Amino acid sequence: MSMNVEKARFNMIEQQIRPWAVLDQGVLSLLAVVKREDFVPAAYRSLAFVDMEVPLAAGHRMLAPKIEARLLQELGVSRHEKVLEIGTGSGYMAALLGHRAREVFTVEIEPELARMARANLERAAVKNVRVVEGDGVRGVPSEAPFDAILLSGSVPSVPRTLLTQLKVGGRLIAIVGDEPVMHVTRFTRTAEEEFASAELFETVAPRLKGFEEGPKFRF
Repeated sequence: MSMNVEKARFNMIEQQIRPWAVLDQGVLSLLAVVKREDFVPAAYRSLAFVDMEVPLAAGHRMLAPKIEARLLQELGVSRHEKVLEIGTGSGYMAALLGHRAREVFTVEIEPELARMARANLERAAVKNVRVVEGDGVRGVPSEAPFDAILLSGSVPSVPRTLLTQLKVGGRLIAIVGDEPVMHVTRFTRTAEEEFASAELFETVAPRLKGFEEGPKFRF
């Protein structure tokens, strides 16, 4: 069984993720180490390495593996950094971030998912991630500023409350827009009151709960 699992993991990395322009060897190596199947609900474990979104509790879904990997690569986290994730889900992305960052705070609005993520992270022995139950739109102002922020789902626009929790020089990655086309966008805080943005690639992802509507951030 374990040989089949490792083969499936290898195929996921080589056939789905690498062709999606994920070439950062650090990211690829991490995907081989952090066991995605341990963060997938038991009923869907057979789908852990499939190129699709996996259902979670309360109508939520895990992002497809290639999207997770590309977001991780684009965020470019370093070992000394403090990171905020919005939308914990099963805790898988938080675990990946935890392996790359000094400290990770991850916010989940759904109590059932927050409990699941905590249990998954504990089982995976990830010690530097704290799951915060609450509304992701607010972020975690008491722990700001952050070097990097990742929104693990799509939003119509990025709320200023999150952008202002970045350090100057910090960056936020989000999937912004509406179906059928959304853009993965990097926002950089260039000065105390100035932000720059760059669209990186197109994709579609489930909407983060609590972000269905929101004030548009204007540059």
